[in-house]
Amino acid sequence: MTFTTLCNKIFNESINKYHLTDKVDTPIENPYPLKTIEYYLYLKNWIDTVQWHFEDIIRDPNIDPAEALVLKRRIDKSNQDRTDLVELIDSYFLDKYKEVKVLPNAVINTESPAWAIDRLSILALKIYHMQQEVDRTDTTPEHHAQCQTKLNILLEQQKDLSTAIEQLLEDIEAGRKYMKVYKQMKMYNDPSLNPVLYGKK
Repeated sequence: MTFTTLCNKIFNESINKYHLTDKVDTPIENPYPLKTIEYYLYLKNWIDTVQWHFEDIIRDPNIDPAEALVLKRRIDKSNQDRTDLVELIDSYFLDKYKEVKVLPNAVINTESPAWAIDRLSILALKIYHMQQEVDRTDTTPEHHAQCQTKLNILLEQQKDLSTAIEQLLEDIEAGRKYMKVYKQMKMYNDPSLNPVLYGKK
């Protein structure tokens, strides 16, 4: 099984498990051993799936403003958790390939493996929800056709992105590309870097 086949399998498991209840406060039941890459992939997608539904809820035009603010704080926390987990997954790859001898003509990639996997996780969610739209029976033929076209494109994109990730990992393992991971250094959550926060002191 290729790494991206494993990713897509785990992402689908997480998405399907979430939708058994379809509630953002459903406790996660991660079936994989703690601190394994499978554990982190499942957790990554669960965070993405919950946030997907946070984003749906906050767009309700009739949402209570106070509830919207609470939800915005939860989205901020989810975004930070997501970023932290991407960096953790990159740490897995850094450790895995630490003994690789980088070739003299090796080049750096535009993004790290984990950030590409982050996009693969979101893509799995798009495919799931677009399939839901295709399967609806209360829509017009035009809506169905448009959604089917979009679903086909998403499936092609998933195949292409999976191939690109596999090629990136092969290049890193062979020393043709090298990893260089930068922390996100988000400033708005840091009381010492956000002027609105440190200005309150």
